[in-house]
Amino acid sequence: MAVTLIVVAGCGSLTLRAPADSSTTAAALPMLDPNQVTRGRQIYVQQCASCHGQQAEGAPNWQQPDARGDLPPPPHNDSGHTWRHSDAQLADIIRNGLRDRFNKTPELTMPPFKDRLSDAEITAVITYFKSLWSPEHRAFQEEENRRPPMPTQRSGP
Repeated sequence: MAVTLIVVAGCGSLTLRAPADSSTTAAALPMLDPNQVTRGRQIYVQQCASCHGQQAEGAPNWQQPDARGDLPPPPHNDSGHTWRHSDAQLADIIRNGLRDRFNKTPELTMPPFKDRLSDAEITAVITYFKSLWSPEHRAFQEEENRRPPMPTQRSGP
C-alpha cells in the first residue's frame, strides 16, 4: 500500500525552492526520537513498502507516468522529493490520498489511509522519512514546516 505516492502529484501545484545550506541550519535540526523512527519504520513496512519499496526507494521509473497516466510511487529517501513538503502536507496526503495531476483514471493515485492509520501513526511514518534524509534536506523541510500554509490553487473564475 502506498503511504506516500502522495507526494508526487502534490509537487505540481507547489513552488519548489532550493535546499537550505547545511552549514548554517544542520546544527539547528530537531533531534528525531529513535522510538518514533522505529515505530514509523514498522508502520511503513506494514502499510507502505508494498508500493514504495522496503527501503523507501520507490518504484522503478517513478518519474515517468505509466500507461494510465499515473506516476508510480516515489521514493521517500533523498532521491525523491518527499523532503520538499511540510509535515502538514505529508500528513494530509497520507490521511486523504492524492490524485496525481497526470492521472487519467477516476481513481486516486495514492489511496487515503485515514481509516487505517491514526494521526500518531502518520506522524511516526513522517518521522521515519526524516531519518532517511540528508541534513540539507531535513533543514529545507524544517523551513517548509515554519512557512504559513499555501492557499489551495483553484481553477476557473
